[in-house]
Amino acid sequence: MNKYYYDFHIHSCLSPCGDDDSTPNSIAGMATLNGLNVVALTDHNTCRNCPGFFTAAKRHGIIPIAGMELTTAEDIHIVFLFEKLEDAMRFDAEIATRRILFENRVDVYGEQYIMNSEDEVINTEKYLLSNATTVTVEECPALAEKFGGICYPAHVDRQANGIIATLGIFPDIKGFNCCEFHDRDKIEEYIKQYPLIGEKKLLVCSDAHYLWDMRDENRYFLIDDEPYSSELVRRKIFEQLR
Repeated sequence: MNKYYYDFHIHSCLSPCGDDDSTPNSIAGMATLNGLNVVALTDHNTCRNCPGFFTAAKRHGIIPIAGMELTTAEDIHIVFLFEKLEDAMRFDAEIATRRILFENRVDVYGEQYIMNSEDEVINTEKYLLSNATTVTVEECPALAEKFGGICYPAHVDRQANGIIATLGIFPDIKGFNCCEFHDRDKIEEYIKQYPLIGEKKLLVCSDAHYLWDMRDENRYFLIDDEPYSSELVRRKIFEQLR
């Protein structure tokens, strides 16, 4: 059994609130410096920097996970993770049909860069990525399952776009088997107030928008990884998340 340190909530320069230095290659490099083993890229309402990140992560010895931080119709942030990159990209295509399109104001939000693994800009996203989609929070688990992924509420301990702050409760929605915190010191307080949270797999992630926001080796999964392969480790992590 080996420890695999993780951070499952990181934004790249494709997210409008992400720093331009948070490129696929730089994220993978910083993860290595922070002692992380498994990292998920979760840009707002898109997975289009995941292909570049997968290649960069493998080069740096990091196990990559493709993800997305979806903004629901209620303006709640939900993290989606996918075991297979191709499933994430199919999900990305589905969400592209559910976005509400407002042209990005580059003077306010900056460019939204799509990059390859060498941090070369291959495209930009014209429409703002951080606004709400037409996907409701109750739709999310079934939508994740349809594309072979999982999903769970992001940063439940935050006011901005947190499910509790938005709804006033932690809803009993079938399929939310995990729950993400930003501040681990708030876990006990939230479990006391919302006991349902205590029944979930609890994750603590950075929601990093800048390279220096990424977490170091702190939270981990204990994995029997023999015979070793990144696919095996990724699969066993998803088994625990499910």
